[in-house]
Amino acid sequence: MLLIGRSTRLSRYVTDLDKTYTATARFGAVSDTLDAEGDITILDAPLPSENAIRDALPVFTGDLLQVPPMASALKRGGTRLYDLHRKGITVERKPRPVKVYDFRLTGRHPAAETATFEVSCTSGTYVRTLLADLASHLDSGAYLTTLQRKSVGHLTVKDALQPQDLNPKTLHNHIIPPFRVVGHLPGVAVPEGGRDSVCHGRPLERRGLVGSYRVICGDELLAVYRDDEEEGRAEVVLCAG
Repeated sequence: MLLIGRSTRLSRYVTDLDKTYTATARFGAVSDTLDAEGDITILDAPLPSENAIRDALPVFTGDLLQVPPMASALKRGGTRLYDLHRKGITVERKPRPVKVYDFRLTGRHPAAETATFEVSCTSGTYVRTLLADLASHLDSGAYLTTLQRKSVGHLTVKDALQPQDLNPKTLHNHIIPPFRVVGHLPGVAVPEGGRDSVCHGRPLERRGLVGSYRVICGDELLAVYRDDEEEGRAEVVLCAG
Protein backbone atom coordinates (compact mmCIF):
# COMPACT_ATOMS: atom_id res chain seq x y z
CA MET A 1 0.00 0.00 0.00
CA LEU A 2 1.25 3.45 -0.94
CA LEU A 3 -0.05 6.48 0.91
CA ILE A 4 0.10 9.77 -1.01
CA GLY A 5 -0.64 13.42 -0.35
CA ARG A 6 -2.34 14.23 2.93
CA SER A 7 -3.06 10.52 3.44
CA THR A 8 0.61 9.95 4.35
CA ARG A 9 -0.41 11.30 7.76
CA LEU A 10 -2.42 8.13 8.30
CA SER A 11 0.62 5.82 8.22
CA ARG A 12 0.86 5.71 12.01
CA TYR A 13 -2.56 4.06 12.18
CA VAL A 14 -1.66 1.35 9.66
CA THR A 15 1.94 0.26 10.20
CA ASP A 16 1.28 -1.35 13.59
CA LEU A 17 -1.69 -3.44 12.46
CA ASP A 18 -1.52 -7.25 12.48
CA LYS A 19 -0.09 -8.89 9.36
CA THR A 20 -0.57 -12.13 7.44
CA TYR A 21 2.06 -13.70 5.19
CA THR A 22 2.77 -16.58 2.88
CA ALA A 23 6.37 -17.67 3.46
CA THR A 24 8.61 -20.36 1.99
CA ALA A 25 11.73 -21.65 3.75
CA ARG A 26 14.61 -23.72 2.45
CA PHE A 27 15.46 -26.37 5.06
CA GLY A 28 18.81 -28.05 5.59
CA ALA A 29 20.74 -24.79 5.32
CA VAL A 30 21.21 -21.55 7.24
CA SER A 31 21.84 -17.94 6.25
CA ASP A 32 23.59 -15.24 8.27
CA THR A 33 20.72 -12.89 7.38
CA LEU A 34 18.06 -15.62 7.80
CA ASP A 35 17.05 -15.10 4.15
CA ALA A 36 18.34 -15.84 0.66
CA GLU A 37 20.34 -12.58 0.51
CA GLY A 38 22.88 -13.74 3.08
CA ASP A 39 25.81 -16.13 3.14
CA ILE A 40 24.38 -19.65 2.94
CA THR A 41 25.80 -22.67 4.77
CA ILE A 42 24.51 -26.12 3.83
CA LEU A 43 23.87 -28.45 6.75
CA ASP A 44 23.80 -32.21 7.01
CA ALA A 45 20.13 -32.12 7.95
CA PRO A 46 17.18 -33.40 5.91
CA LEU A 47 13.86 -31.70 5.34
CA PRO A 48 11.73 -32.63 8.37
CA SER A 49 8.73 -34.80 7.75
CA GLU A 50 5.30 -33.27 7.33
CA ASN A 51 4.14 -34.71 10.65
CA ALA A 52 7.21 -33.41 12.48
CA ILE A 53 6.65 -29.90 11.12
CA ARG A 54 2.95 -29.88 11.95
CA ASP A 55 3.58 -31.21 15.45
CA ALA A 56 6.09 -28.39 16.12
CA LEU A 57 3.94 -25.49 14.92
CA PRO A 58 1.97 -25.07 18.20
CA VAL A 59 5.29 -24.41 19.99
CA PHE A 60 5.66 -21.28 17.86
CA THR A 61 2.06 -20.12 18.09
CA GLY A 62 0.77 -17.69 20.70
CA ASP A 63 2.80 -15.27 22.81
CA LEU A 64 6.52 -15.59 22.01
CA LEU A 65 9.79 -13.87 22.81
CA GLN A 66 11.74 -13.33 19.62
CA VAL A 67 15.33 -12.17 19.17
CA PRO A 68 15.50 -9.74 16.21
CA PRO A 69 18.00 -10.66 13.47
CA MET A 70 21.20 -8.68 13.08
CA ALA A 71 20.23 -7.91 9.49
CA SER A 72 17.33 -5.68 10.52
CA ALA A 73 16.48 -1.98 10.61
CA LEU A 74 16.44 -1.78 14.41
CA LYS A 75 18.92 0.68 15.89
CA ARG A 76 21.61 0.21 18.49
CA GLY A 77 23.20 3.46 19.65
CA GLY A 78 21.78 5.29 16.63
CA THR A 79 23.16 2.75 14.12
CA ARG A 80 21.00 0.32 12.16
CA LEU A 81 21.71 -3.30 13.01
CA TYR A 82 22.12 -4.19 9.34
CA ASP A 83 24.93 -1.60 9.07
CA LEU A 84 26.69 -3.28 11.99
CA HIS A 85 26.09 -6.67 10.38
CA ARG A 86 27.73 -5.52 7.13
CA LYS A 87 30.81 -4.57 9.14
CA GLY A 88 30.92 -8.03 10.70
CA ILE A 89 29.80 -6.74 14.09
CA THR A 90 27.31 -8.73 16.15
CA VAL A 91 25.69 -7.21 19.22
CA GLU A 92 23.39 -8.66 21.83
CA ARG A 93 19.71 -8.14 21.09
CA LYS A 94 17.04 -8.37 23.74
CA PRO A 95 14.12 -10.70 23.01
CA ARG A 96 10.94 -8.85 22.13
CA PRO A 97 7.37 -10.00 22.74
CA VAL A 98 5.39 -10.90 19.62
CA LYS A 99 2.25 -12.91 19.03
CA VAL A 100 1.64 -15.49 16.33
CA TYR A 101 -2.08 -16.03 15.91
CA ASP A 102 -1.87 -18.76 13.28
CA PHE A 103 1.06 -20.75 11.86
CA ARG A 104 0.13 -23.38 9.30
CA LEU A 105 2.02 -25.64 6.92
CA THR A 106 0.47 -25.35 3.45
CA GLY A 107 3.02 -27.19 1.33
CA ARG A 108 6.10 -29.37 1.56
CA HIS A 109 8.40 -29.81 -1.45
CA PRO A 110 11.03 -32.51 -0.89
CA ALA A 111 12.76 -32.03 -4.26
CA ALA A 112 13.50 -28.38 -3.43
CA GLU A 113 13.90 -29.07 0.31
CA THR A 114 11.39 -26.32 1.03
CA ALA A 115 8.16 -25.88 2.95
CA THR A 116 5.53 -23.15 2.64
CA PHE A 117 3.58 -21.63 5.52
CA GLU A 118 0.76 -19.21 6.24
CA VAL A 119 1.52 -16.90 9.16
CA SER A 120 -0.77 -14.48 10.97
CA CYS A 121 1.00 -12.34 13.55
CA THR A 122 1.40 -9.00 15.28
CA SER A 123 3.35 -6.19 13.70
CA GLY A 124 7.05 -6.44 14.48
CA THR A 125 7.19 -10.22 14.13
CA TYR A 126 10.15 -11.39 12.04
CA VAL A 127 8.89 -14.28 9.92
CA ARG A 128 12.43 -15.28 8.95
CA THR A 129 13.31 -15.60 12.63
CA LEU A 130 10.16 -17.62 13.22
CA LEU A 131 11.12 -20.07 10.46
CA ALA A 132 14.72 -20.33 11.62
CA ASP A 133 13.58 -21.02 15.19
CA LEU A 134 11.15 -23.67 13.96
CA ALA A 135 13.89 -25.39 11.98
CA SER A 136 16.29 -25.29 14.93
CA HIS A 137 13.60 -26.88 17.10
CA LEU A 138 13.43 -29.68 14.51
CA ASP A 139 17.24 -30.22 14.63
CA SER A 140 17.62 -28.65 11.22
CA GLY A 141 18.19 -25.20 9.79
CA ALA A 142 16.22 -23.00 7.43
CA TYR A 143 16.23 -19.62 5.77
CA LEU A 144 13.49 -17.59 4.15
CA THR A 145 13.36 -17.79 0.35
CA THR A 146 10.10 -15.99 -0.47
CA LEU A 147 7.73 -13.83 1.55
CA GLN A 148 4.43 -12.33 0.45
CA ARG A 149 2.43 -10.05 2.70
CA LYS A 150 -1.21 -10.97 2.28
CA SER A 151 -2.82 -8.41 4.54
CA VAL A 152 -2.20 -5.49 6.86
CA GLY A 153 -5.12 -5.40 9.25
CA HIS A 154 -8.28 -5.11 7.16
CA LEU A 155 -6.34 -4.20 3.99
CA THR A 156 -5.64 -7.22 1.79
CA VAL A 157 -3.52 -8.08 -1.20
CA LYS A 158 -6.63 -8.38 -3.39
CA ASP A 159 -6.55 -4.58 -3.58
CA ALA A 160 -3.00 -4.63 -4.97
CA LEU A 161 -1.62 -4.60 -8.51
CA GLN A 162 1.57 -5.95 -10.03
CA PRO A 163 3.89 -3.07 -11.09
CA GLN A 164 3.64 -4.09 -14.77
CA ASP A 165 -0.14 -3.74 -14.60
CA LEU A 166 -0.08 -0.14 -13.41
CA ASN A 167 -1.50 2.46 -15.76
CA PRO A 168 -3.69 5.55 -15.22
CA LYS A 169 -6.92 3.54 -15.49
CA THR A 170 -5.97 0.63 -13.25
CA LEU A 171 -4.33 2.95 -10.72
CA HIS A 172 -7.51 5.02 -10.44
CA ASN A 173 -9.61 1.89 -9.95
CA HIS A 174 -7.41 0.71 -7.07
CA ILE A 175 -7.28 3.91 -5.05
CA ILE A 176 -8.44 3.16 -1.51
CA PRO A 177 -10.40 6.06 0.04
CA PRO A 178 -8.81 7.43 3.23
CA PHE A 179 -11.86 6.49 5.33
CA ARG A 180 -11.25 2.84 4.37
CA VAL A 181 -7.53 3.04 5.15
CA VAL A 182 -8.39 3.67 8.79
CA GLY A 183 -11.66 1.74 8.67
CA HIS A 184 -10.57 -0.23 11.75
CA LEU A 185 -10.94 2.90 13.91
CA PRO A 186 -14.30 3.82 15.45
CA GLY A 187 -16.17 6.43 13.45
CA VAL A 188 -17.86 9.62 14.63
CA ALA A 189 -20.05 11.46 12.13
CA VAL A 190 -20.42 15.24 12.14
CA PRO A 191 -23.01 17.21 10.17
CA GLU A 192 -22.04 19.42 7.26
CA GLY A 193 -22.31 22.40 9.54
CA GLY A 194 -19.58 21.01 11.79
CA ARG A 195 -17.15 20.29 8.96
CA ASP A 196 -15.38 23.66 9.05
CA SER A 197 -14.65 23.36 12.76
CA VAL A 198 -13.03 19.94 12.29
CA CYS A 199 -11.04 21.11 9.28
CA HIS A 200 -9.54 23.82 11.49
CA GLY A 201 -8.63 21.23 14.09
CA ARG A 202 -10.81 22.68 16.78
CA PRO A 203 -11.68 20.58 19.84
CA LEU A 204 -14.84 18.50 19.75
CA GLU A 205 -17.17 17.31 22.45
CA ARG A 206 -15.68 14.33 24.25
CA ARG A 207 -17.07 11.05 22.82
CA GLY A 208 -15.97 8.66 25.54
CA LEU A 209 -14.02 6.45 23.10
CA VAL A 210 -10.77 4.71 23.93
CA GLY A 211 -7.95 5.53 21.52
CA SER A 212 -8.08 7.26 18.16
CA TYR A 213 -11.29 7.62 16.16
CA ARG A 214 -12.29 8.79 12.69
CA VAL A 215 -14.27 11.98 12.26
CA ILE A 216 -16.29 11.72 9.06
CA CYS A 217 -18.84 13.74 7.13
CA GLY A 218 -20.71 11.48 4.74
CA ASP A 219 -18.03 9.35 3.04
CA GLU A 220 -15.28 11.93 3.63
CA LEU A 221 -12.66 11.37 6.29
CA LEU A 222 -12.06 14.77 7.82
CA ALA A 223 -9.66 13.96 10.63
CA VAL A 224 -8.57 11.55 13.33
CA TYR A 225 -9.24 12.64 16.90
CA ARG A 226 -8.56 11.29 20.38
CA ASP A 227 -10.32 12.14 23.62
CA ASP A 228 -8.42 13.55 26.55
CA GLU A 229 -9.96 14.13 29.95
CA GLU A 230 -12.02 17.10 28.82
CA GLU A 231 -12.56 17.04 25.05
CA GLY A 232 -11.71 15.45 21.73
CA ARG A 233 -8.50 16.77 20.19
CA ALA A 234 -7.26 16.45 16.63
CA GLU A 235 -4.31 14.11 15.97
CA VAL A 236 -4.45 14.34 12.16
CA VAL A 237 -6.49 16.73 10.02
CA LEU A 238 -6.93 15.81 6.36
CA CYS A 239 -9.48 18.35 5.12
CA ALA A 240 -8.55 21.93 4.31
CA GLY A 241 -9.81 24.55 6.72
